[in-house]
Amino acid sequence: MAVAAMGWLWWGCFCAGLWSLISGQSSQETLVQVPENSEARLPCKAYQGSPRRVEWKFQGDGSTTLFYFDGHFTDPYKDRVQFYPNELFFKSVTRKDTGLYICEVLVPPEDFRHSSVRLIVQVPPSKPKAQVPSVVTIGTKAVLTCVETDGSPPPTFTWFKDNIPMPQDPKTNSLFRNSSYTMDPKTGLLSFEPAMAYDAGDYYCQADNKVGAPQKSDTVRMETSEVNVGGIVAGVVVLLIVLGLVIFGVWFAYTRGFFSTPPAIRRSFTANLLPEVMVNLNRRLPSWSDLHSHVAFHHVLKSNLSLLLRLL
Repeated sequence: MAVAAMGWLWWGCFCAGLWSLISGQSSQETLVQVPENSEARLPCKAYQGSPRRVEWKFQGDGSTTLFYFDGHFTDPYKDRVQFYPNELFFKSVTRKDTGLYICEVLVPPEDFRHSSVRLIVQVPPSKPKAQVPSVVTIGTKAVLTCVETDGSPPPTFTWFKDNIPMPQDPKTNSLFRNSSYTMDPKTGLLSFEPAMAYDAGDYYCQADNKVGAPQKSDTVRMETSEVNVGGIVAGVVVLLIVLGLVIFGVWFAYTRGFFSTPPAIRRSFTANLLPEVMVNLNRRLPSWSDLHSHVAFHHVLKSNLSLLLRLL
């Protein structure tokens, strides 16, 4: 029993030592947050003893660049960064300096170590822009967007309707229980699916990253409507104009003899078919109340196209 206990003890010590060795040679990330235009110190935890070589790399905007090597800084860091064996010293940081800095150290004989520092340059958010549709059709999807690009770290977003903050889950608040929407605080997207008559109102968004004061957008009004009455009216008017021009053109061609049709047929067309077409068109024109129905509009379109095919 004692032998087994000693075996487990030695095995535990071996694992602890191995883990210590691995962690000493792997990346150790340190978080540094400083306001814009202030000093910053980025430690190199991988530095030990008298290294043979020390290099720094910078990762930002999806790319990696060599920051310090062979005892020199690359542009544009020469005049505002100082190198020390165990750290980098920024005299003044800008928002473009936000990113990951990797310190790589080669210790004799061939012991390679590295550590990393994530620098976040704190920048208050600017005034966001609320992108809100002016009119949405009831029963369709409506997407509202809050846009802000200056804040660092990236801000979170909150939406307000009629000066009342909107909860992420509408079912948790009696004022929004009748609404159906989803909200993403990280992206600023507010989606109504489907939009309802209740969703009409004045909307604005707010951006906050805990650096400086929260910023609010301008207020934008969103209305809801059952159908696009204006589009239906415009479609009916265009349809009638096109049908009228086609009918007139065909009648003019027949009466002037442009088609090789016997005179008796032309007279029959002028005396019988043309008046019938005009009467049917007049009888099948939709009333103003019918324009509120997509079904009525489709019926008018189908019937008038049938008349046109019969005419031709």
